[in-house]
Amino acid sequence: MPGGRLTQQERQQIASGLADNLPYAEIARRLDRPTSTITREVMRNGGPTAYRADLAHRATEVRAHRRSPSSSRTAESALQPHGRDARAVAEYEETFTTVLMSSGLNRMGARVLTCLFTSDSGSLTASDLARRLQVSPASISKAIAFLESQSLVRRQRDERRRDHYLVDDELFYQATIASARANDQLVATARQGVALLGSHTPAAARLENIARFLDFMSESITRAAEQAREVLHTRPAAATPAAPDQSGQAASRS
Repeated sequence: MPGGRLTQQERQQIASGLADNLPYAEIARRLDRPTSTITREVMRNGGPTAYRADLAHRATEVRAHRRSPSSSRTAESALQPHGRDARAVAEYEETFTTVLMSSGLNRMGARVLTCLFTSDSGSLTASDLARRLQVSPASISKAIAFLESQSLVRRQRDERRRDHYLVDDELFYQATIASARANDQLVATARQGVALLGSHTPAAARLENIARFLDFMSESITRAAEQAREVLHTRPAAATPAAPDQSGQAASRS
C-alpha cells in the first residue's frame, strides 16, 4: 500500500469519485489507500460537496510549509507517555477528529474534543489546549462554548481558580439524553400545527407523523441510555492471554 502524501492526480481522482457519489471506501480501494486517508482528506478540505482537488493540494502545501520540525507540538509529541508511538498517535488524533467532524462538529470543536479524549487525565486548561493545538485562546474559547452547549465537555475550577475542561464517562450519557430531549420542542410545535391546520388535512397528518416518529425515537433513546449507563462506569475486562501448551506455544482455540 503506498504511503506518503496524496499526489495532485490522486486528489483529482478523489474529486471525480465524489462527483460520482462513490463512498469513501470505494475511492480508497481504487487509489489503494486507507479509507481513513480519504475521509480525512475530504473533511479537512471542505467536505464532500465542496471538495476541490486543486484547492486541496494547494492548502496541503501551505500547511506543510508552515510546519517546523522544531515546533513545540513536535517536541511535545516526541515525549509520549507509556511508550506510545508519537507519529501513530498524531495520525490517530487526525482520524478521530475527522470522524467527529463527519458527525456534525466543526473542525476546532472536533480537535478540542479529540485532545481531551486522548489525554490520560481527560482534563486540560484553555492554555493547555491552545498550546497543544497551536491555536489562539480565542479559538479555544469559542470551541469550548459550543461543546459546553452540547453537553460534550464539563468545566471545573481548581484551587488556583483556573478553569479545567474535561470529559468523563457520564458526559456521554448526559449528551445522549440532551440530544433526545432536544426533539421535545419540535414534537410540541408539530402538534400545535396539527390543531391549527385541522386534524383531518394532509398537512396535519404529515406533522402528526413527524411528531410520533420523533416522540418514539426520543423515548427509545432515553430508555436505551438509561439501560446502558452502567457500561460507562464499568472497567473493560483485560484480555486473558492463552495459556501456552507444553511446547511453549500459545494453544489455539478450536
